[in-house]
Amino acid sequence: MKNVFIIILLVVIGYFLANTFADIPFGENRIGDIESSETVAGYYLSNTVEKSKVANVITAIVVNYRGLDTLGEVTVLFLASTGLASILYRRKEEEEDVERLNLPSSRIMRTGVRVLFPSIVLLGIYVFIHGHLTPGGGFQGGTIVATGFLLMLISYKGFNTNHNRMVWIESLAGLSFVGIGIWGLLSGNTFLENSTNVGVLNSLISGGLIPIIYIVVGFKVAVELTGILDILLKIKPKK
Repeated sequence: MKNVFIIILLVVIGYFLANTFADIPFGENRIGDIESSETVAGYYLSNTVEKSKVANVITAIVVNYRGLDTLGEVTVLFLASTGLASILYRRKEEEEDVERLNLPSSRIMRTGVRVLFPSIVLLGIYVFIHGHLTPGGGFQGGTIVATGFLLMLISYKGFNTNHNRMVWIESLAGLSFVGIGIWGLLSGNTFLENSTNVGVLNSLISGGLIPIIYIVVGFKVAVELTGILDILLKIKPKK
């Protein structure tokens, strides 16, 4: 009986999915017709630059037009990092027995990482601050920053991250993201709607709330990924 119910449910879901895809006019729009705004893609391409003052249309779509979807992505990342941390977490009374994975690291590598680390972090910050102007954004910039910390973690056994500080940064970033979205709702608009002064196109201070949201996402992604990497690189020494 259970298998019959599952099959019926799958058939019903498949039927509605097939009807939905059948109604989508794939390939019917010519490039010259995109500016007519008859489709969702056409609306984005025709109105984003003028209304949001952002050169990177994808940025506006990710953190403005589909802000709830981005909230879901950030939530998934948070839950994944929390789940992994809960599995691998060592209690404080065991901290003395926990050591960094002792990977071989030459003096050349340590010297190179010491020189590259500030540049990598700066590049990551640049990417999510300028996400509304150039290709990139919060997820990409945060990943670059976490890469810099990864190099430090595998090159210097004594390099440690402050988890309490990272928890505060992550919490503030997450609350800021949700708070900006709720502020849009309380203002009579939609979640994360760009309701502030959008500024002048191609200037750093432009795009309204969009660059602020990407900066918040960038810090959150960087901290979460760095925390995961730090936990993965810690092992208990053999006794």
